[in-house]
Amino acid sequence: MRTFLTLSAALLLVAGATLRAADTKDAAPSDNSSKLGTLEVRAGQEFASGNWVTALPMLKKVAELVKDDPARLSSIEEQIRVCEKNIAKQASANLKNRKPGDAPAAQPAAVPGLPATPAAPTALGVDRKPLTPPKPGEALELSIKELGNFEYDQEKGGNIPADVKALAGSTVRLRGYMIPMDQAENITQFALVPSLFACCFGQPPQVQHTIVSHCPKGKAVSYFADEILVEGKLKVEEKKDDGFIVSVFEVDIASVKPAPR
Repeated sequence: MRTFLTLSAALLLVAGATLRAADTKDAAPSDNSSKLGTLEVRAGQEFASGNWVTALPMLKKVAELVKDDPARLSSIEEQIRVCEKNIAKQASANLKNRKPGDAPAAQPAAVPGLPATPAAPTALGVDRKPLTPPKPGEALELSIKELGNFEYDQEKGGNIPADVKALAGSTVRLRGYMIPMDQAENITQFALVPSLFACCFGQPPQVQHTIVSHCPKGKAVSYFADEILVEGKLKVEEKKDDGFIVSVFEVDIASVKPAPR
C-alpha cells in the first residue's frame, strides 16, 4: 500500500540525504501545501493506529486536496477503502452482538450506524512533572516525550496543561527524527517525532508527540536519517482543519543539526 509522505512512506522516499541549510527561491510552501502536509501526517497517524472512524474523514479531505495528482489520489483512495471496509465490519459485529433491550448506541456524525469512539482520557500523565519556562535568553532542552507527557483528547482537545501552555514563545531544544511534510528535497516543513521505529511499525506518535517544524522563509534543509537537535521558538496551540485537530506544537526553527551522541 502506497502513501505520500505519511510517516513510514516518507522515510523510504528520502533516505540517504544529508542535513544542510539551503537558500531556495521556492523554499516557502504554499498555504495549501502546508495545510495538506499537516493533515496528511495526522491522517496517517490515525490510519496506522487502526482508528478507522477518525482517519476516514481526514483522508477524504486529503483526497480533495490531491484530486489533481492521480498517483497520490489513488493511494489515498486505497486507504479510504480500507477504512470503510473496517468500519462496516465493526458495525456488523456491533449489530450482531446487540441483545434485545439494549439501549441504542450513540452515533458519530461522520459514520452513521457505528457506535461513537470513546474519548481519550483527559488526566495528566501519572509521572509527569510541571515544566518551567526558560530564563530570558536561554533555551529549554527537553525530549518530545517530556514536552508531551500528558494524556490528550485528540478528538475534542482543550486539555493541554497550563504549565505547557506557559511555554509558548519560549526557545526550546528538542531531539527527534525528521519526517518531511512538503517534499523530499529542500524541505521547509517537517514533523519531528520521538522515534522512527514506532512510525514504521504501526505505533505512530500521538498529536502531542509530533512537533510541526517550520524553516525560516527562504531557507530549507535536506533530510537526515539520524536523530537531530532542533532549536527554535515554540508555539502551543490546537490547530484544526475542518474540525480535525492536526497539531498542538509547532516550532519556528532557528537551527537544525545532528544530535550529540
